[in-house]
Amino acid sequence: MIIRALSFFLLMQFSSFGQGTLLYLTEESPSDSTLPLKYEEHSAIWPKLDRTAPFKQCFGGFFSGDNSFAYDKNSTFSTYARMGLGVQADLKISPKWYARFGYNFTALNNDTNYLDTRTYLYSREAYQVYGSHNLLGRVSYTPNPIFNFQIGLDRNFIGEGSRSLFLSDYGKPYPFAQIRARFWHIEYLVMYQFFKENYNQSWQGKYGAMHYLSWNVTKWLNLGIFETVVFQPKDTLLNRGYELEYLNPVIFYRPQEYAIGSADNILLGASISAKWKGHTVYGQLILDEFLLSEIRAKSGWWANKYGAQLGIKGRFEFKKEKFFYRVEGNAVRPYTYAHLNSLQNYANAGSTLAHPYNGNFAEILGELKWQKNKWMIKSFISYGIQGFDKEGKSYGGNVYQPYTNRPYDYHHKIGQGEKNNFIRNQWVVNYNVWGTNTIFLEINFRSDNAFDRFIFLPLIGFRSNLWNDYRNY
Repeated sequence: MIIRALSFFLLMQFSSFGQGTLLYLTEESPSDSTLPLKYEEHSAIWPKLDRTAPFKQCFGGFFSGDNSFAYDKNSTFSTYARMGLGVQADLKISPKWYARFGYNFTALNNDTNYLDTRTYLYSREAYQVYGSHNLLGRVSYTPNPIFNFQIGLDRNFIGEGSRSLFLSDYGKPYPFAQIRARFWHIEYLVMYQFFKENYNQSWQGKYGAMHYLSWNVTKWLNLGIFETVVFQPKDTLLNRGYELEYLNPVIFYRPQEYAIGSADNILLGASISAKWKGHTVYGQLILDEFLLSEIRAKSGWWANKYGAQLGIKGRFEFKKEKFFYRVEGNAVRPYTYAHLNSLQNYANAGSTLAHPYNGNFAEILGELKWQKNKWMIKSFISYGIQGFDKEGKSYGGNVYQPYTNRPYDYHHKIGQGEKNNFIRNQWVVNYNVWGTNTIFLEINFRSDNAFDRFIFLPLIGFRSNLWNDYRNY
């Protein structure tokens, strides 16, 4: 057994001008989103705008939370430290304006994937000490009960699940601008994103645009349609900047892509959720590319790139105690989200924008949470398979590998390549001291058979939930 030592995280929070109608996201983001059955409620777009209050109050959105651990697969015993100091402010500027900003500096003694704080700015210092400058924020303007406009440097999330195959908040933040419109039983989201990649030894920009339509067909049934495009502003032939055609908030990207003769990366998706009392059954389907004749032939053609999610979550009471639960399955075929290069794939600054396992995987996960007064106990477990690249070829599990580097055209299946069976198990005990500040004890078990590795990782410390930083993958 490889035993990993204690990782300690300290983060102090200062806040002012608290905005009472704001709904926060916790680290499960958004596991507790079991909302009342109303035509007006749409629970898949996060951060959430609380419009249940009278319009004279300000609306805004942000998410908070923290959870961190680390390991070094090449070391038999390591001691890690992660300490930081942060500040956070909520500003209600006027009844229609709301802003939220947070910053913290974190010093790390080891540059590992699981100590990486997923920040927009990341610098290496002398003596193997790494500085992480985490700056997040957004400004929200709601001129009337229909429209909301936001800009910021932040993460966003679309879905009912613990994971999202559309847009997840596990990776690094990015500058964005978004428009939300709510009318009748519909909520419509348009977002323009500004990504970056370390390409050819230098940071280069790339852009994204997305639409998401949420329709409450009845009080208990919701249907959603998702569309996104990622494109590079410059190639060997043209420096086009942000494609003006994609700024249109009501067009379909695929016909527009053909019209301008580009090879941009477009994904389509559909979602469904059905609610009964405090329980929700939900699902997502993501389509990158596919050919129906090849699907019918069951040929395993490489360009049949798609994924699916199915889950159930809810609240229940047992012996007068309150619980939250979730069971969820996710599966994504090889080469989904990948493209010709990192300036066209569905990712940002080294991290995929959707599920943390990229593609070529299948997993099933479960969550159970008990909370009473200031105490909270949570258990999380996931099991799955994923395929890694081998022998210099891409087997579809890494979106940063071009799909042109595939070993063959047919007979592709989930788990191909270097197959890994993994288990992730996490137990957390939290005691709330004041506000969002908690004392916690956390125990993690991680197993990967492809690397013949089992990790036991205990953590204890004090943290303040400024934003999401969970590592349950």
